[in-house]
Amino acid sequence: MSVVGRHLLPDTARIDGDGRLTVGGVDVVAIADDFGTPVFVYDEDHLRARCREAVAAFGTDSVVYATKAFLCVAMARLAHEEGLLLDVATGGEMHVALAAGVPADRLVMHGNNKSSDELERAMRVGVRHVVVDSFDELDRIDSLVAAGVPRPRVQIRVTPGVYVHTHEYISTGQNDSKFGFNLGNGDALRAVQRARQSASMEFVGIHCHIGSNVFDADNFTKAAGVMVRFANETESAELTLGGGLGVAYVNDEVAPTITEWAAALRAGTADLRPGIRVLVEPGRSIVASAALTAYRVGTMKDIPGVRTYVSVDGGMSDNPRPVLYGSGYEAFLPARSTALRTRAVRLVGKHCESGDVLISDARVPADITVGDVLATPVTGAYGHSMGSNYNKVPRPAVVFVRDGSARLVVRRETYDDLLRQDVTDSV
Repeated sequence: MSVVGRHLLPDTARIDGDGRLTVGGVDVVAIADDFGTPVFVYDEDHLRARCREAVAAFGTDSVVYATKAFLCVAMARLAHEEGLLLDVATGGEMHVALAAGVPADRLVMHGNNKSSDELERAMRVGVRHVVVDSFDELDRIDSLVAAGVPRPRVQIRVTPGVYVHTHEYISTGQNDSKFGFNLGNGDALRAVQRARQSASMEFVGIHCHIGSNVFDADNFTKAAGVMVRFANETESAELTLGGGLGVAYVNDEVAPTITEWAAALRAGTADLRPGIRVLVEPGRSIVASAALTAYRVGTMKDIPGVRTYVSVDGGMSDNPRPVLYGSGYEAFLPARSTALRTRAVRLVGKHCESGDVLISDARVPADITVGDVLATPVTGAYGHSMGSNYNKVPRPAVVFVRDGSARLVVRRETYDDLLRQDVTDSV
């Protein structure tokens, strides 16, 4: 029944005496009115503060922003301006980062199934390094270099055999994983040896990632210890310890800060051979709590003795995480942010799926009504980036707010946009 926790809101969020919420000095309801709903509202100062915290904690040129969490031209530029390298996992992410003006040597190329075309472009433009994920990829690099493509710097991705408590779909460090080379069965060492001996590439180090939305900092310490031993054994010049730091999504959750995460990794790398450079790849922890999504309530359906459904004008097309992972969220009315949330409802979207549920057991003010603007906080990661056009719903706008101004950085799709890729028969 309580109000939404302050720790779930962006840094510059303020609530006035009437209970109205502003972010970046801009009224959230006014943003919904001006830009339409659904709309992603990002606090630019919050984004920059998390980037700066990461650089301060880990050092210059040691932080690689995981663009899969949230990427558009404006975000790529912001991360680059704040001194972060950018991790791109597909040719599309690389294309956006390059279009934003990020120099190629500030990009790291990831992905478990890079095509020859993706690898060739990454190698020709000169990315900082390629994180190699399979023996097939090593073969592709050999073939490309033999055909005259420039030789890349490479890190070898290692699955360290560390299981973490998170959803199985976002756990990546265990032995049974589609990512990387298995450490326990010797594949990782064989991959390092091949890369080091190959004339087609320059071996620079090893990489691991244990999973996403990890709350226990000890998991990172444990994984770091495993990787330190392997880095020392292989005389690597660089060790990338991935990302995966969790964030709080609901009132009763508390997550480590970026600074606390850095302390855990320092503890885990205490035995690292001098001179080895440590890099990290935060994504969610940079962007998640920087944003909220504003919707408008369209339908309320009370089924006596069962439940009340509150339907908003978005859903699984702008936030698939509840459907994919059972993720929890909070909801509130930014026009009445201090109102006690005494009414239990199921918050659902507009899609033709019974599973299109944003919050299964949401708490909202008793006087919620059709037409209200409703917000869900902590939607800055994996909402925009995982969005879809299911039911041919246009994807939402993205707005950055700062110093009392709101600027559109991604426009809302139109119905005409939904037709742009269709090929019509001219006969």
